[in-house]
Amino acid sequence: MTTKEYNLAIDEYADNLFRFARKQLGNEMSARDIVQEVFTKVWIRKDEVNYEKVKSYLFTTAYHAIVDWVKKEKRSGEMDQANEPVTDSSQPDLQEILHNALSRLPEIQKTVVLLRDYEGYNYSEIAEITGLNESQVKVYIFRARKTLQNYVKRLDLVI
Repeated sequence: MTTKEYNLAIDEYADNLFRFARKQLGNEMSARDIVQEVFTKVWIRKDEVNYEKVKSYLFTTAYHAIVDWVKKEKRSGEMDQANEPVTDSSQPDLQEILHNALSRLPEIQKTVVLLRDYEGYNYSEIAEITGLNESQVKVYIFRARKTLQNYVKRLDLVI
């Protein structure tokens, strides 16, 4: 990959990577750190990365960096404090409800749903990024969507 292609990759995918990391982590500063770390790793390996596959490479690298970050935070005990929902007296909007529902999913389900529904990857691309096979990806997406659906239905009764 050339320097020009690297800069194009930043322009094209930095926002998507940030959104993905922020949804996964629930923390804007950590998401920024992840994006910076990903692009640093790509720069170091720019001669080995094919520009046609840079999107997949970026998200795979981000996914692994997020997994490492989550493991580190769980060991230090700070993860629980960072993901506590902020409540206010006003009616929650749909985005807040979905964010809370996503935060309750297991990490792998959350990852595949974000890659599929937020970032628009197909099943084979998600499988490549996460290291799962396509059948596993489909099962995790199905289970995550069912869990999200049940969570939103329960809130309908309360609200």
